[in-house]
Amino acid sequence: MSPPATYTHTAIVLHWLVALALVATFGVGLYMSGLALSPAKLKIYSWHKWAGVTIFALVLFRLVWRATHRPPAQPVSMPAWQHRAAEFAHYLLYALMVTVPLSGWLMSSAKGFQTVYFGVLPLPDLLAKNKELGDALTLVHKWLNFTLAGLVVVHVGAAFKHHFFDRDNVLARMLPLIRKP
Repeated sequence: MSPPATYTHTAIVLHWLVALALVATFGVGLYMSGLALSPAKLKIYSWHKWAGVTIFALVLFRLVWRATHRPPAQPVSMPAWQHRAAEFAHYLLYALMVTVPLSGWLMSSAKGFQTVYFGVLPLPDLLAKNKELGDALTLVHKWLNFTLAGLVVVHVGAAFKHHFFDRDNVLARMLPLIRKP
């Protein structure tokens, strides 16, 4: 059976939903880290954690969807090295989209701040309270986020390169409203 020409509607919706959530949550994370301790900061931290849990769940669903639905084939004009690079970048994106929220959950647990999803559902702490470990996980969470942000920039740049320079259908497969140039 040959691969489809475009991604499924579910894959497209999940891609853009997760992409928007990642950008928004990253922006909120940058903003809140500079705030002085206050009730407003604690509320923003809760929202950030809720978004992280939601992203984590959506990414797990994306992984299941991806494992059960074949993605479209790469253009035949794409050199083998670019195909391998794209495959590696996608694996790394998925790995980071799982480890970033997980590192935040671990960090919150180690710092002694339980995550209560939407203020209603308490999630179990994954670690016992440990200040040193919490501080180390803060750095891990921060650098995983910056690594993910950098990889997203490369991902978007590659999609634009394919659309505007290679003039193939790589971007159109995920953005069906546009046509191949």
